[in-house]
Parts: sequence; C-alpha cells; structure tokens
Amino acid sequence: MARHPREGLEKAALHYLSQRSASTQQLVRFLERRLERIARREDRVRDEEERALDEEAVAKVVAKMTRLRYLDDAAYARGKRKAMRARGASGRKIRAALAVKGVDTELVDETLEAEDADDDLRAALRLARRRRFGPFRRDEDADDERRRKELAAIGRAGFGYGVAKRVLAMSREDADALLRG
Repeated sequence: MARHPREGLEKAALHYLSQRSASTQQLVRFLERRLERIARREDRVRDEEERALDEEAVAKVVAKMTRLRYLDDAAYARGKRKAMRARGASGRKIRAALAVKGVDTELVDETLEAEDADDDLRAALRLARRRRFGPFRRDEDADDERRRKELAAIGRAGFGYGVAKRVLAMSREDADALLRG
C-alpha cells in the first residue's frame, strides 16, 4: 500500500529549513503547496476531510520544528532586519518584507523597536554609499536637479524626508564616522 504524502512532511520540512531560514508562515505555505502538488500529480481531488487532516499534519510538523528550535520567528525577524539594514533598507521596507513573509506584526514592531535611534540614518547612509549619493558622490558639486533626484530615490527606498535631508547634507567624514560607530 502506498504511503500518504503526509508521512513525508517532517522530512520535507527538515530539508527546507536546512536550506534556508524561514518564518513559520513560510514553512506552512511550503508544506501546503507540497501536499497540493502531490495530489495534482496523483490526479487526486482533496476533499474537506483530507484537507483538514493535511492541516492537522502541517500544524504538528510546524509545532515540532518550533519545539526543536529549527523554526523561530523572533530570530528570523532579527536576522532579516540585520541583513536588510546592512544593505541599506529602511524600517518601512523591513516591515513590509517581514509582513510578506508572514511574521506577526507585534513581533515586527518589537524587532524594530530594539534598534537605536540612528539605525535608520545608518541604513540610509549605506544606501547612499552604494548608490554614490550625497557625501559619497564622486563629483563634490551636484546641481539642484541631481540633489532632488537623490532625495527622491532615498524617499522611494522608504526613508523619511528628514533622514534623506540629513544624509544629503552630511560631509563624507561625518558619514564615515557614523557608519563606523
């Protein structure tokens, strides 16, 4: 007799989590897609009873992965925030990215509240350095049009007007000192 796909969920979850860091909701989506894909491949229609059994099996696997600490949304949110800040992401962009990954809003708030006041400014400076804006411009003298474009680009990246103005007004020495500190 053939095994039911629910029997392989734990192994699939372990493999998935060994390949990448994930939120609880990402793992749930992965496992649900896997069960759906297997049913389609076997040309089976999942009725309500089977879907309920599948949901229960997914919940058990997720609970076990959480208990074993292979799955930790708080650690995932902290790691994602740190990685995104290093690339110059704003708090707004981090909040949106974590929401897409299914991380609880309260957990996202806690993660971002743990930052100090200058983290958004440092992230904006990293973005400016990568894009060669403001203090990191090659040519010291930029015209008003270029400054407006830089201001708009920093704003589109999710930073507030005040942060963008501070970045563009900063000297290279001050920017480097703030990024080091």
